[in-house]
Amino acid sequence: MNGRRSRFEVRKTRADDIPGIASLSREIYPGSPPWSEAQILSHLEVFPEGQFVAIESSTHQVVAMAASLIVLWDDYAMNMDWNAFTANGLFTNHDPKRGRTLYGAEIMVKPVLQRSGIGKKIYQVRQDLAERLGLLRIRAGARLRGYHRYAHRMSAEEYVIRVVHRRINDPTLTFQLKQGFHVLAVVCGYLHFDAESQGYAAVIEWINHQVAKPEDYEGRDPRFLTSSRNAL
Repeated sequence: MNGRRSRFEVRKTRADDIPGIASLSREIYPGSPPWSEAQILSHLEVFPEGQFVAIESSTHQVVAMAASLIVLWDDYAMNMDWNAFTANGLFTNHDPKRGRTLYGAEIMVKPVLQRSGIGKKIYQVRQDLAERLGLLRIRAGARLRGYHRYAHRMSAEEYVIRVVHRRINDPTLTFQLKQGFHVLAVVCGYLHFDAESQGYAAVIEWINHQVAKPEDYEGRDPRFLTSSRNAL
């Protein structure tokens, strides 16, 4: 295979990827602590199948990372923060026996390589995992990276509605919508340290149509729906 995509390999995360993940974290979130060795080792212990990295072939550098766990959604409230959904980043709340939701705790792509196809490939690998495990869905908190530019003149909810209807482009949420996700709600205090999002996130969902039942599509807020692709 020729072209840029052939430069990268997506594979399961290993312990020797920890320094590269930490470096990538510092680049993406310069104002917060990076993923720690204790957190990554915990991920690999409780759910190794749910952890992925993209490696640049020529440099062996970690250029993207995805981390996830399985949860029983009924154990949580929609407005809980990232720490609650991830057990402070350790994933010790991973519940594969009862859970049907793959929770996307993190996806990072090196900024200079965004729009190269790596992010799309990482999302596809995660969706393939959900299908392989027979899970109902993927849910995550999409931090609203562009909201700080609009916070002085609109609410986070209005911002998300405009992103959904393609009146505003958000660097994170717009991409996720293109990967088949839809918005369930807008919550505050999801990532308290994040200046770009002002702490706001959109709760997003991707449904595994192979196992979903009609009732799994009910209760969606019509303000966040834009096309028949988001309906049953």
